[in-house]
Amino acid sequence: MGRTIGIITGERIATGLVEGEKLVGALRMHEEDAGAAEPLHSTPPAGIAKLFAEEIQTVAAGQTVDAIGVGLPGIINCGFIEESPNLRQLKGANMQELVAQALREHGISAPVYVYNDADVLAAGLAATHGYLDRFIRVWTLGYGIGFGVYPRREGVWEGGHVVVSLDPRERYCGCGGLGHLEGIMGHRAMRLRFLDMEPDEVFENARKNDQRCVEFVKLWHRALAAATANSIHLAGPGKFFISGFNAKHLDLNLLHQYLHEMVKMSPLQSYVFEVVPNRDENGVIGAAVSASQNIAAA
Repeated sequence: MGRTIGIITGERIATGLVEGEKLVGALRMHEEDAGAAEPLHSTPPAGIAKLFAEEIQTVAAGQTVDAIGVGLPGIINCGFIEESPNLRQLKGANMQELVAQALREHGISAPVYVYNDADVLAAGLAATHGYLDRFIRVWTLGYGIGFGVYPRREGVWEGGHVVVSLDPRERYCGCGGLGHLEGIMGHRAMRLRFLDMEPDEVFENARKNDQRCVEFVKLWHRALAAATANSIHLAGPGKFFISGFNAKHLDLNLLHQYLHEMVKMSPLQSYVFEVVPNRDENGVIGAAVSASQNIAAA
């Protein structure tokens, strides 16, 4: 098997060299230095591409690599960022070409492939859990809500923006849409909803029987159940991974209870959930594996 490099953005930039389905060496983490560089959300596309190229060059360490996989948030089509609510300046940018061009300046000519960050996480979990031969889905519960599928299928797959409420007051989603899953479960949305406490405090106070928090925690779980039920009714049952820093708040028993109320057709009830740690290496491996599969299919 050849060697590929995966690079992802999340809370920080993570890059790694991958052979087959395993990391080679340590994961490289780029921590933002506020005194030396602009935060990623205010850096223009060419600047992000340049930063990625520097990280990739460091990880390659002079070795030849077969391909490079990049995971970015948003709707991505053939390397173009059609929309990215979390990195708004990337909208319309051909990040595939920008990263490839920046890499050529460093003497690296390997092909570059750009994917949605939740999709590369799904590919990474499939690779590390032995599921490369089956269809899996993953929810990422963080600042926003990501939804990834493996293997990649045609479509937009912005599952975090499915409508799970018809209440016109549910307007906390960062994209501006009403009733979206992210507007209920997203970290930013929870901060807007509860201006007097942090999301962690909401769940803590729910355990202390604060009724406002108790009712929200029920809504939080019911929203994820509704979005999952929609996916099951469209694509069938199967394995759902759940990751992200807010997955720690998930009560699987409550989620199963609500989902059982929503999915009643017996052929659709063979669904399984697994909560997995929020590890950057899963996304990095997934980006690299996806790029390797693209090379094999070419």
